Amino acid sequence: MANLSSTLFSLSAAAIWGTGDFCGGIATRRSSVFSVVAVAHVVGLVFMIALALCSREMVPGSGALLWGLTAGITGGAGLACLYRALAVGKMGLNAPLSAVIAAMVPLLFSLFSEGVPHVWRLIGFAVALVSIWLIATQSGPTFGTEARDSTDVAVSLNDNRGLRLAIASGLGLGAFLLLIKFAGSAVIFWPLVMARVGSAGLMLVMLAITRGEWHPQAGSIRWVLLAGLFDTGANALYVAAVQHGSLAVAAVLSSLYPASTVILARLVLKERWSRVQEAGMLAALLAVGLISY
Repeated sequence: MANLSSTLFSLSAAAIWGTGDFCGGIATRRSSVFSVVAVAHVVGLVFMIALALCSREMVPGSGALLWGLTAGITGGAGLACLYRALAVGKMGLNAPLSAVIAAMVPLLFSLFSEGVPHVWRLIGFAVALVSIWLIATQSGPTFGTEARDSTDVAVSLNDNRGLRLAIASGLGLGAFLLLIKFAGSAVIFWPLVMARVGSAGLMLVMLAITRGEWHPQAGSIRWVLLAGLFDTGANALYVAAVQHGSLAVAAVLSSLYPASTVILARLVLKERWSRVQEAGMLAALLAVGLISY
């Protein structure tokens, strides 16, 4: 039986990460992506500093803080690549591709460093990766379609660019899941403070380069604040999951976060689930049972 604490922390992180993504998605309907992410991460930084001070957690050595900063920068870069991939390419392909690659990076590292787990857990990992793909798959028009050139060659170039960005996004987000483990082997909050410094700083640089709006629109402020709080809380839960169990289990289970985003879209926005997404939900339940066995 897998460590119950690690499983619960991982699933909680997935649920809260997905909730944060839902709130961020609502916010970006009215405001620019980079302004939403930058403000959300600054809010998360303040929240994480408060948690670190309230918990009276000791400040770790420079090594752990540097790992946290590096994790934040790679995660921020991965997030920026993901949003851009969704803007220029096929969302139904690029979103699940990024999510699966993000889960694969720490999973492969874990298999080499921690050894191969028993067969049922391996099957569970495979089922989970399939479920992530199915749940994150979306149909319908792609963001930015109107801005594309009318020629097939231009569309093909945009699709290829989107695929490259999706792969880069998956590698960046996967690197965050891996690197934050090295940062938080003994403590939780201070390495995540540095991670937020890195990601928020990167988003502010991106805003300066793109000359975008520096603040979200008034109607989206509450969604931005919620996105920052939920995302930061999920990061802390993920680090706790890694500390209490296997990196592979924590990374794969927490990567089921698209499920809570889809569920909230159904409950709040009344969006319909496709049969593919319904199959992904069932596969995710099966994967949790196999991984926790």
